Amino acid sequence: MARLTAAAVLAIIAAAPFLPMGGMRQYALHVLVQIFIWSFIGGAWSLMGRFGLISLGHGAFLGAGAYTTTLLWNFWGLTPWLGVLVAVAGAVVIGLVLGYPCFRFRVVGHYFALVTLAVGEVVRLLVIAERDWTGGSLGVTLKASAGEASLAAIQFADKRVFYYASVVVWLGGLWVWRRVDRSMARSALEAIGEDETAAASVGIHVTRFKLAITVLSAALTAVGGVLYAQYFTYVNPDTLSGIGVSLRIVFAVVLGGMYSLLGPTVGSALTIALSEYLRVLFGLKFIGMAETIYGLVLILCIIFLPAGIYGSLRAAIARRMARRRAAPA
Repeated sequence: MARLTAAAVLAIIAAAPFLPMGGMRQYALHVLVQIFIWSFIGGAWSLMGRFGLISLGHGAFLGAGAYTTTLLWNFWGLTPWLGVLVAVAGAVVIGLVLGYPCFRFRVVGHYFALVTLAVGEVVRLLVIAERDWTGGSLGVTLKASAGEASLAAIQFADKRVFYYASVVVWLGGLWVWRRVDRSMARSALEAIGEDETAAASVGIHVTRFKLAITVLSAALTAVGGVLYAQYFTYVNPDTLSGIGVSLRIVFAVVLGGMYSLLGPTVGSALTIALSEYLRVLFGLKFIGMAETIYGLVLILCIIFLPAGIYGSLRAAIARRMARRRAAPA
């Protein structure tokens, strides 16, 4: 039954660009591309968050990915297909510089969150300071390629290309999440999250496992940053590497549920849909309304739905099915 449902959902996703939408096709595709990109980024963050490694500085990895490929293309004409490798390598280096000292000296909990927050701000300020390259706080636009479509530059006027690309990347993120969830690393990381001393006493290499999941999360987030830059063709330090974007990632994952496979997807879909609805409804009349509602919803979810919307619904359905199976007995 689960496989049939998954196959049906994938079929709907594949056919979505060709469904009748009236005059809303381009706008709907634009929103869907955003949902899949941010779902992938949220899933990358949840690889750390679900094991107690709460990062408030994932904007550093996101910005590293987006700016690296953009600058390599703008100044040296290096195709993003190769630039993404450099971007991932840069994010991995940041992850190692961030993670190794913290894990080696057992910086955990809210102290670790504050360190990641500082790293994110350092990257943002560095981007602003290097304005000759990055455009500073004004951001930088991706140099257009010759023609409307360029495979080498990953620039396409047709939004359907980016739609299917974002779907493929999103599915790849789900596959990685599932692999980690079914591996022995999950048990080790859960043990570390409960008690590092007890985990080390039974032979678990605490630093190695925590560093590995941090590097994996950083690398995937950088890939998300590259896809974001290629789609929007514009990068800005406040929207890609600041505290605001880091909190946006955290909020979406917490809202959907960081402990379930589709939790980040549900959370990202809800936040983006809410943002677009409020933008259309209020326009510039009530500036800051979206952030206010985000905050209220987040507070309510933390209090009443600690497992997130999707995680709580899934747990409730599982309990109901268990009661039904137990009823005849």
